[in-house]
Amino acid sequence: MDITSPSPDLITPLVPEAATAAAGNQETAAFAGGCFWGVEDAFRRLPGVVATRVGYAGGHTERPTYRQVCSHTTGHAETVEVVYDPARVSYEQLVTAFLVDIHDPTQLNRQGPDVGDQYRSAIFVRDRGQREVAERIIRELTAQNRSHHPIVTEITDAPQFWEAEEYHQQYFEKQGGGACHLPVGGRWMGA
Repeated sequence: MDITSPSPDLITPLVPEAATAAAGNQETAAFAGGCFWGVEDAFRRLPGVVATRVGYAGGHTERPTYRQVCSHTTGHAETVEVVYDPARVSYEQLVTAFLVDIHDPTQLNRQGPDVGDQYRSAIFVRDRGQREVAERIIRELTAQNRSHHPIVTEITDAPQFWEAEEYHQQYFEKQGGGACHLPVGGRWMGA
């Protein structure tokens, strides 16, 4: 699955506040993998992704700000919440894209030049099914020994998600530019 080729006509909206409750046949997933600008941009290009929003998850401070998260005192990771249509893209495809194309799952608390616990690699699972899929895919990638480095992505029960400030939402669509840490051509884990 190559997600590095942009689809300029595919612009998805910000996830509405109550999207998960009113989504009907849509499902939600959450991923942390470095700067959320690039991760969000990559997910928004996948067919079947209905909406996204960036924020903070996995910490101990309520309603953290970007400045607080960057201070390394809140424990939060920059996270992308993805609403998707499972009839068009499966959770397995989202996890695979995340681990193979969207970020480097072998870097601990960093992605490229971004260093700190807020850039850690995590899959925040919402139920047992998501956990089983994520664990299986990591086992399969590890067995394939595609990167020659251990995968350090944590799989954690989905914590409270705090939406980031408006200026962070769909940052690359608003500001232009490319993803900050994503490889040209994708595929961190090799082909």
